[in-house]
Amino acid sequence: FSGSYTEVLSRTSGFPVIIADRDRIVSASGISKKEVLERHISPKMEELMESRACYLWEKGARESLKPIENSETEASVACPIIAAGDIAGAVIFLKTNNSNPPTQTEVKLCQVAAAFLGKQMES
Repeated sequence: FSGSYTEVLSRTSGFPVIIADRDRIVSASGISKKEVLERHISPKMEELMESRACYLWEKGARESLKPIENSETEASVACPIIAAGDIAGAVIFLKTNNSNPPTQTEVKLCQVAAAFLGKQMES
């Protein structure tokens, strides 16, 4: 299910999209799956998920979020998936080489995707 959802999100937003559980990347679209699937999430990504906050990249920001351990890939938007009050993973839109900061539309799309996946996990 997450594979199809990731593909739709990537096509709709124009961003590469990955979905992670609490430890690893479980789904990807718009990026080479061989490069990212089953890779561990970074400690910074774990911290973001535990904080239950969304991440939003802004041009000129000092720090960026690299969601995949030992990878230079950067996040554009990331939102935690919360199911039954517990952190279950995250939906992450990745930056591209010519990325502009995400618009409110992409931010909302990521938030809705995370909320939807959380509800799916509850049932």
